[in-house]
Amino acid sequence: MSESHLELTGVDIEFPTPKGPFQALDDINLKVDEGEFISLIGHSGCGKSTVLNIVAGLHQATRGGVLLDGREVNQPGPERAVVFQNHSLLPWLTVYQNVELAVKKVFKGRMNRAEMRDWINHNLALVHMDHALHKRPDEISGGMKQRVGIARALAMQPKVLLMDEPFGALDALTRAHLQDSLMEIQADLGNTVIMITHDVDEAVLLSDRIVMMTNGPAATVGEIVPIDLPRPRNRLALADDPAYNHYRHEVLTFLYEKQKKVEEIAGANPAAAKSGSEATTKAKERVA
Repeated sequence: MSESHLELTGVDIEFPTPKGPFQALDDINLKVDEGEFISLIGHSGCGKSTVLNIVAGLHQATRGGVLLDGREVNQPGPERAVVFQNHSLLPWLTVYQNVELAVKKVFKGRMNRAEMRDWINHNLALVHMDHALHKRPDEISGGMKQRVGIARALAMQPKVLLMDEPFGALDALTRAHLQDSLMEIQADLGNTVIMITHDVDEAVLLSDRIVMMTNGPAATVGEIVPIDLPRPRNRLALADDPAYNHYRHEVLTFLYEKQKKVEEIAGANPAAAKSGSEATTKAKERVA
């Protein structure tokens, strides 16, 4: 039996606090195949970003661990590139130079100057930003900045692309364009992708599987929904697709049931109940 491409086994993590250890994650187990697109979804505070940071090597699990192609993950590495909600571009560098910085870090001594230039241009072309090579971040839109951030990550040739709500701060139209671009890129390159999102439609549209997490503390994997929709996927065609809407309903039901438990606990305290009700309304607005 072949081993998984990426495997999280028995992952717990605790953080020290003045009141003692806070357990953020409890017994996270997940196997990811090469080229698979996984979305992590759940309410705020459920540890999605913590899971991503453990896979990235930015956090160390208190118990359990992560294997990538049979090797333990215990520190950051170029085979796992991260795209954050904030593009994190250096404002004094041009679009080209921001990508160049990552390429030099990873491929120094392995590419000559001409090869490096071609590789940088190739990755910027993948995200349709090759027309803005010499512009600085303050001269381009938010969506364009995020495209450059994705190009920078792809230019590292990562085995796993980790994305923490990469489109969360963008307007709906820009978000849709970038979702379509991401689907095209992943189809071409076959990267393994793990993406955090609060957007149910985004998760169903992009994913092979949606990993739904329980509320924290001690959050864990609640349910996993395989998305059996043919690729390439067209958002307009899927809008009236019964299977698409079934998956969407399944994820929404999971999220609302978990939120309902928070309301019931808060019900004994009128102030807490009001807070819980407001939280539910906000949660529904975010995931609807």
